[in-house]
Amino acid sequence: MDGHPLHTAPFIFPNDAHPAWSIMIVLYPYITGMVAGAFVVSSMYHVFHREALKPVAKLAVVTSLCFCACATLPLLLHLHQPQRALNVMVTPSPSSAMAGFGFIYSGYMLLLLVDVWLMFRPAIVARARSLTGRWGQLYRVLALGVLDISPGAAAIDQRLISALSVLGIPVACVLHGYVGFLFGAIKANPWWSTSLMPVIFLSSAIVSGIAVVILVYLFLCRWSGIEAEPECMRALSRLLWMFLILAVAFEGVELLHIAYEQEAEWHVIRELLGSKLRFSYGIVQILIGSLIPLLILPLPAFSHRLAARCRDSWSGVAAVLVLFQVLAMRWNVVVGGQLFSKSFRGFVDYPLTWWGREGLIAAAVVLAMPLVLLFGAMKILPVWPPGIDDHEGTIQ
Repeated sequence: MDGHPLHTAPFIFPNDAHPAWSIMIVLYPYITGMVAGAFVVSSMYHVFHREALKPVAKLAVVTSLCFCACATLPLLLHLHQPQRALNVMVTPSPSSAMAGFGFIYSGYMLLLLVDVWLMFRPAIVARARSLTGRWGQLYRVLALGVLDISPGAAAIDQRLISALSVLGIPVACVLHGYVGFLFGAIKANPWWSTSLMPVIFLSSAIVSGIAVVILVYLFLCRWSGIEAEPECMRALSRLLWMFLILAVAFEGVELLHIAYEQEAEWHVIRELLGSKLRFSYGIVQILIGSLIPLLILPLPAFSHRLAARCRDSWSGVAAVLVLFQVLAMRWNVVVGGQLFSKSFRGFVDYPLTWWGREGLIAAAVVLAMPLVLLFGAMKILPVWPPGIDDHEGTIQ
């Protein structure tokens, strides 16, 4: 056992042979982050009256709902006994943050369902009255027997939408901030145990949600042959840039604080960042996913002379890079925090595979599921194009 302790054999006890939390636990906070971030975009219009975001307000809340519906899929795939998933809610422990997630998630899902139903209720009622056959039956079920779309009823709906949007902001923050709270509460792991962890997870969640809305909006505009609203794209780019600054700042402050304290565990974290996470942290998260978007986002965010195609291209590229940044951040936290041994005398390996319920293929399918749901939602609800008449009773 000569030499530096970090250069000894990787399996020095006490230790685990492989990380217990897999890529599915990486995807879980990644998807829930998009839920919170997309809802923030919708709330910016309904609560703070940012008129520039009106073209994506409904799209954002439906996107949030679709991602929320798939948020538990990674957890279910990771569990060896997924049929026991509801036990955490049936027999919860009052002191368990994990048990609290079931109630937070269920409440937020209900809030999103009611919010979407109120937003599209005029269109649902119009189609329930005008369509026959299976489509007519579907919309009559979706109307829930409430067929009043008078001006008075519409005013009540708008007040309820505003109230739910106000309530949804703190609930969305709790939904994703609690994930960071879980990691930050694990005192035995110096890479996780920091009071900034909930704030870092929340800020990066908002960043990823805004990036998803930008990409979905640009794709739908290109697909339908219409031009993206210039003010909407500038507003989205500004939001993405500002929240990215916050996310990068919090991540930098966290690392600086750990380095400044120079605790006994700092040497293993420094070695971890310089070896196992050199590419995913230094190259992907910092250089590609943080610095480059920070440099290019001011162009589409503040320039009024930039051509529409260039503006959309720069925004789209920045959104893609930001999504890679957030995914790398989740990977570096979840998997990276399990790579050093419990004795702080060596590292373990994470066997990433293509097949299996926790392989890359399954992860790609899980990431695609919310987009499939979004496509299905657009077939039922008048999500696109923006500004569509809510009282239109036909189906394209």
